[in-house]
Amino acid sequence: MSIPQELRYAQSHEWVRIESDGTATIGITDHAQEALGDIVFLELPTVGKQVNAGDACAVVESVKAASDIYAPLSGEIIAINENLSSAPEDVNANAYDAWLFKIKPTDASQAGTMLDADAYAKLIGV
Repeated sequence: MSIPQELRYAQSHEWVRIESDGTATIGITDHAQEALGDIVFLELPTVGKQVNAGDACAVVESVKAASDIYAPLSGEIIAINENLSSAPEDVNANAYDAWLFKIKPTDASQAGTMLDADAYAKLIGV
């Protein structure tokens, strides 16, 4: 199971990559997509929506279950990965390439409180 070192992780299994412009790209972890099984639908947040860290802001539906996706940081949704509307299975193929949405954080230091790769690995027992 892949756990990229350069990302930060939420206990609710979202990953965050802080970009050079200060925005944050968010997706779900390899562990999460594996637990969900074949993903068949994604309900992504609306661009322009304000979210608080911990808010449910998206939904992933798989053949097994539907699961909320939580905003790992507070801020404004500035982009969604529209390619996933027609190809949600891309998340299963590569969870770290198939980002879900991007946030312009109101407080970028929140990412520093998230789990690093080693702590996330310990959380999921690998």
